[in-house]
Amino acid sequence: MRTPRLPRRLGHGEEATLVEHLEELRQRLFVCIGAVFVGFVLAYIVHNELIDLLTRALPPEKRKLTTLTIGEPFLTSMWLSLYAGFVLALPVLIWQAWAFFLPAFDAGHERILRIFVVISVGLLVVGLLFGYFLALPAAAHFLTNYDKTQYTILIRARDYIGFAAKVLVAMAIVFELPLFVVGLTRIGILSTRQLRRSRRIGYFVVCCVAVALPGVDPATTTFEAIPLLLLYEGSIWASVLLDRRAARSAEPIAT
Repeated sequence: MRTPRLPRRLGHGEEATLVEHLEELRQRLFVCIGAVFVGFVLAYIVHNELIDLLTRALPPEKRKLTTLTIGEPFLTSMWLSLYAGFVLALPVLIWQAWAFFLPAFDAGHERILRIFVVISVGLLVVGLLFGYFLALPAAAHFLTNYDKTQYTILIRARDYIGFAAKVLVAMAIVFELPLFVVGLTRIGILSTRQLRRSRRIGYFVVCCVAVALPGVDPATTTFEAIPLLLLYEGSIWASVLLDRRAARSAEPIAT
């Protein structure tokens, strides 16, 4: 019986056939699926606590959620666990993606990969905290108080839990933007000069992304757009600083 093993990463510049690349990709996809499954199981174990945390963003009088079908509590717990499992597995997904593409570039980028994975975890946590303490409460307050004299608002469990989970997952991904942009500049797909010259176009694209993210209200869209803009600008300056540092390191030492 064959024991499972982690995918073998190709060496820098190592020749490989299409079949070998596809086999590596298949193995890495299995690792990603396994990471999401483990995260799903861990999240399901504490799904009651997760639901309690999400409902705290609602006004106190609206925290008792409503279900309309017999299977809704179970399915809601499943979907919430899946969203949480994806967030828990996100550092592994990022690692696998970078490890697959890294051999196409020079060996000096291996250290960058390891640093990026560590930073991605930090940005993930910051994004979740921002979404939970700022974006989600603002959206919940706006939506539950909109024309409340005209409507009796009953908050359905499936709809609210799905909305809250999507907002938090979106914020977690949004806060990975600097990592993505800096990574593209490090491997040469983008240059800092292109980023600085196309700053206005970048702002427009970022605003379009914010509108496309989960959220049907202006409060959520605003709280998603502001960090996106700040993170995009920060990623440009981070890329500039790294370029200058690389240039200084490449300068010959005077004798």
